[in-house]
Amino acid sequence: MKLPIYLYGHPVLRAVSKDLTPEYPDLQKLIDDMFETMYFSEGVGLAAPQVGKNIRLIVIDATPVAENFPDCDGWKKALINPKLEVLDGDMVSRSEGCLSLPGMSEDVKRVEHIRLTWLDENFEEHCEEFTGFLSRIIQHECDHLEGKVYMDRVSAIRRQLDRSKLNNIATGKVHCDYPTRTAPPKRKR
Repeated sequence: MKLPIYLYGHPVLRAVSKDLTPEYPDLQKLIDDMFETMYFSEGVGLAAPQVGKNIRLIVIDATPVAENFPDCDGWKKALINPKLEVLDGDMVSRSEGCLSLPGMSEDVKRVEHIRLTWLDENFEEHCEEFTGFLSRIIQHECDHLEGKVYMDRVSAIRRQLDRSKLNNIATGKVHCDYPTRTAPPKRKR
């Protein structure tokens, strides 16, 4: 089932997500729905807050970018309760976009080398180091679990220059080829 993508400005994107337990109801269905939603929206990663759930769950299928980034080939996983550790390496600036900020992209500086610990769909633990573009995808999605979006990592001047675009997204004045959900209107006092 395709789920709506929550757009910039919705409070669910600003909340810190909670850990998942094996008792979470219909977890496999949620994972399957998130993959379906991600594919339909033509993304390579999707975090649970982007579908309205403040839980520590990410799905990634980096295969579509493997032609340009071979480290991404065949990398398809659901990550439960991921814990990210920044290792060494230079900060590298690359353009990023996000399904929750449609029609936008900005250069974002991120470290190249990380270590990730996560649980798979069977709640078995994994730990692996990543570099390159796959590292960037993981960092981008993990930011969502901390209530952050990539625009939080760009300069205040860039955010100011993009303010009207961000306001249009937050108020639903943007066209998407996938289902979306905007913030509820603010109540007048």
